[in-house]
Amino acid sequence: MISWSRKGLVTLCMAIVMLFMAACGGTPTQPSAAKGTDNKEMAPKPAASKEPVKVVWWHSMSGELGKAIDKLVADFNASQKDVVVEAVFQGTYDESLNKMKTSMDSKSGPALIQVFEIGSRFMIDSKAITPMQKFIDADKYDLSQLEENILNYYRIDGKLNSMPFNTSNPILYYNKDMFKAAGLDPEKPPATYEEVAAASKALTKDGKYGNSFAIYGWFMEQFFANQGAELLNNSNGRKGLATESMLNSDAGVKTLAWWKQMVDDKSSLNLGRKTDDTKKAFIAGQVAMTLDSTGSLRGIVDGAQGKFAVGTGNLPKPSDAKDGGVIVGGASVYILNNRSEAEQNGAWQFIKFLAEPKQQAYWHVNTGYFPITKKAYDEQVVKDNLVKYPQLKTAVDQLHATKANTATQGAVMGVFPEARQLTEGAIEEVLNGKKQPKEALDGAAKEITGKLGTYNKTVK
Repeated sequence: MISWSRKGLVTLCMAIVMLFMAACGGTPTQPSAAKGTDNKEMAPKPAASKEPVKVVWWHSMSGELGKAIDKLVADFNASQKDVVVEAVFQGTYDESLNKMKTSMDSKSGPALIQVFEIGSRFMIDSKAITPMQKFIDADKYDLSQLEENILNYYRIDGKLNSMPFNTSNPILYYNKDMFKAAGLDPEKPPATYEEVAAASKALTKDGKYGNSFAIYGWFMEQFFANQGAELLNNSNGRKGLATESMLNSDAGVKTLAWWKQMVDDKSSLNLGRKTDDTKKAFIAGQVAMTLDSTGSLRGIVDGAQGKFAVGTGNLPKPSDAKDGGVIVGGASVYILNNRSEAEQNGAWQFIKFLAEPKQQAYWHVNTGYFPITKKAYDEQVVKDNLVKYPQLKTAVDQLHATKANTATQGAVMGVFPEARQLTEGAIEEVLNGKKQPKEALDGAAKEITGKLGTYNKTVK
C-alpha cells in the first residue's frame, strides 16, 4: 500500500491541474451534449422550420379571366407566408365538376373548387364539402359587408355552403344609333315584353332586325324570376328537394309566346343557342337589341367603339308581372372535406382575402363580374371604371333593385344542367315552328320532373 505525505499529495494534484490546463490551451471548448431524462447524452436538435400549407384551387377561368385569377393568387401568396395557393385551370364548369366527381374517393382532388351556380344542389348532396358557414361562424366573419342579393342564391336552409366568387346577371343591350334613326328615344330602353315587341318592329328595316336573343336556358330562368315566378315546386327546391318542374306554368308560356311572335313577325332573328353568335350580330350592327351577361359588357362596348353607342337596360318582363328581379349567375367556391384541416383553413384564409374590397375591385374592373363586397365600389379604380363604362350602372342598379324572394333566389336542383338543355330544346322547337309554346313546355317539364325523381332516389 502506497503512503502519501501531505506535501506529495498537494504536489501531485497541482501537476494534474497543470496538465489539464495545458491540454485545453488554444482549443475552443465544445458545447456539452444535452442529457435526456435517463441521463443519456442526446444530439442537439435543429430549429424546426414550418413549411407553408399548400392549397390547390381548381377553376374554370380561361384567357383574360385566367390571368386575373393568377394575379389574385400571386398577390395572396406574397401577402403572407403560411399558405401557398396553386391555381389550376380544369376546363369548363362541367369538365371541372366531372373531374371532381372522379377524384372524390381519392386524395387527388383540390382543397378548393369553383363550381357554377347550377351545381349548388349537387355539391350539397355530394357530402364532399365543408359548409362555408362553419368557417364563417368559427371566425365570426361579418357577412353584412357582402351583397345580400348575391348571398341569397348560395344561402340554403339558412346557411352558406359556398362563397360567391364571380357573379353576373343578364341585361338588355341596345344600339342607340339605330334607336335614334327609328325615331325611338335612345335614352329610354324598352322595359316590358310589349315595349320590346313594339320597338323591334320599328327597328326592323333595311335587312336589319329589331333583336336577337340566344336560345339559352339561363335566360328563361331569368324571365321566370323577373316575373316573381318559381321554376320548381317546394319553393324552388329551397324548402325540401324539388319534385316537379313548373317550366310549363303561365310565366313560361307567356314568355315563349312573346318570343315566338317576334320571330314570326321577322322582327327577331333566331341565331340558335350560342350567345357568341348574337353578340357578334349585335356588334356588327345587324340587330338592334340583344340579351347578354354583365360579364360581356366590356367586350361588347369595346367591340362597338367607333361604330355606334351602346345603351343598356334592365331585363324586360311582362307589363303585369309580379315583384321579381334577376338571379345571379356565375360561380362560387367550395372547400372540400377530404383534405386536411390545415388545407381547409388555408383555403378559408384565401377566400377571405378574395372578398376584400381591393381584390374585389381588381376582379370587377378586369373581368366585368360584380364585386361581392359593397365597399369595393368605394375603390378609386371602380369609380374610374364606371366613368369609362357607365353602362355598368344598369347592372348594379338592377341587382340592388331585385326583390328578395324564393323566385329571385333561384331554383336549385341536382339535375340542373340536364334541365337547362331540355329547356333549350323546347324553345328551339317553338321558334322553329315545330310545336306550340304550351305543348313544348309541357313535354320538357315532364322530362325534367322525371329526372328529378330519379336523382332524388339516389340522394335518399
